[in-house]
Amino acid sequence: MNRVFISVGPVSIYWYSVLVLVAVIVGYNIIVNYSKKISYHTGLIVDMMLWLVIWSIVGARIYYVVFNFGMYESNLVDILMIWKGGLAIYGAILSGALYILYYSLRHKLNFVKVLDIFSLSLLLGQAIGRWGNFFNQEAYGGKTTLAALQDLHLPKFIIDGMYIDGVYRQPTFLYESIWCLIGVVILYRIRRKSYQKTGEQLCFYLIWYGIGRFFIEGLRSDSLYLGNIRISQMMSGIFVVIGLVGIVIINKERFFERRKTIGNDDGRI
Repeated sequence: MNRVFISVGPVSIYWYSVLVLVAVIVGYNIIVNYSKKISYHTGLIVDMMLWLVIWSIVGARIYYVVFNFGMYESNLVDILMIWKGGLAIYGAILSGALYILYYSLRHKLNFVKVLDIFSLSLLLGQAIGRWGNFFNQEAYGGKTTLAALQDLHLPKFIIDGMYIDGVYRQPTFLYESIWCLIGVVILYRIRRKSYQKTGEQLCFYLIWYGIGRFFIEGLRSDSLYLGNIRISQMMSGIFVVIGLVGIVIINKERFFERRKTIGNDDGRI
C-alpha cells in the first residue's frame, strides 16, 4: 500500500493528510451554509473554525500519543509527524468541544446549538477520514481470510490493502466509514424537519456514532487500552449515555426552546 499521494523532490504529501484536508474543507462548507440557513451567527462560526481545526488536530494527536506512548518514547520527534497517522477521533472531539465551549461562553452563543451545527459535518468528516486510515493501514480488524473478504464483495484494491504483515485483516475502517455515512443521511433528514429542538442533532450524533464505534472497536486489533479496557469502547458508552439523557431532557420544553427552521425547507445545506 502506497501511503504517498504525490512527491515533489524531497517533499512527500501523504494520502492521510489529503483526506484530512478534504474532510475539513467539506465540513467547513456544510457548517457555513447551514449556519446561514438558520441565520445563526455565521460570522462568529466562521471566525471559530481556524482555531477549532488546529485544537482538534492537536487534541487528537495528544490523545493518541498518551495512550500509545511506547511507540514514541525512544524518539520523541516522531510525535510531531502527524502526516504519518496517529490521530484519535475522540481526542479531536473532546478538545474541539472544549474550544467550542470556551468560544461560546466568550461570545455568548448557545453551546448546544453550535454543536448541533457541527454534528453532521463531524460525522461526514469521520467517514472521509477513515479512508486515510486505509492508506496508512491503520484501524484494521482481526485476522481473516481472502475468501471471507471476497464474500463481502469488496473491490480488489480494498482486499489488497487489507493484506497486512502477511495476513488478511477485517476492514473495520470501512465498516465505520459506512456506518458514519448512513448516519449522515439520517441526520440530514432530521435537519429537514419543519421544526427542531435544540440538541436533537447533537444527541443523534452521540448515540449513532457511539453505538457503531462500540461494536466496531470490538473487532479492531489496534485499539488503545487503559489497563484491560478499550478506551474507545468506554468513550462510546459514555457518548450513548449522554445522548440518551439528552433526548429525555430536550423533550421537556421548559429546558429547551423549540425553534423554527429559518429559510426555505428545500433540504440544501
